[in-house]
Amino acid sequence: MDEPILTMEEREAINGGRWFSNLSPSLRHDILRCAYVKRYKDGELLVARGDPPQEWTAVAKGAVRVSSTSLSGKQITLTYVEPGVWFGDVAMFDGDRRTHDAYAHGPTTILCVARNDFQKILSSHVELCEALLQLQARRIRTLFGLVEDLNTLPLRSRLAKQLLHLVRSYGIPCLNNGNEVRIGLQLAQEELAQLLGASRQRVNQELKSMEREDAIRIEPGGLVVRDREMLMRIAEFEN
Repeated sequence: MDEPILTMEEREAINGGRWFSNLSPSLRHDILRCAYVKRYKDGELLVARGDPPQEWTAVAKGAVRVSSTSLSGKQITLTYVEPGVWFGDVAMFDGDRRTHDAYAHGPTTILCVARNDFQKILSSHVELCEALLQLQARRIRTLFGLVEDLNTLPLRSRLAKQLLHLVRSYGIPCLNNGNEVRIGLQLAQEELAQLLGASRQRVNQELKSMEREDAIRIEPGGLVVRDREMLMRIAEFEN
């Protein structure tokens, strides 16, 4: 069900996003002025592959799982979009259909800007064009880095890098130990394996190895990072 306004926590997530927070106050105001809120339950479909581009979107709460379907019909998770991150702008530019499915991962709130409004803001704010170009450049660099890692780093290092990314995006400090950080995004090992292009069995082996080294702790509800410096050393291939 759609809700008229964001909660305080959701608004802070939008305003605190790395990209959005660097826009000018007037541009942020114009974006928020025409934006509207949608709320989804866990697993609900936001957009499907082949849908026409209708909205530019930001995550305000929860996460959005972006996936594709293999020839065998199996769903493959490609990435998770975190709070404060905007997506869907490529389709807004070229007008082509959506290339992937997007699902809510946990209770999720998104902020939407209709395509007509997006085009109006784009035409009245040269700043938005430049900011979106910078955003796309950052994404391309990240994509090239992922491809390079896939071809040059062992699974152990790639897993450590992914865990560090999840800590930065979804980390929750543990109350009983300030040095430990719980990953708030609930991921099954199969989903984590898909992000790394590996089998669940191999990822499970590496997680247990990291647990024996006291870098992480595996709990029924998810993962706790106990030693970020050790994960950084593993990510840098010091093994």
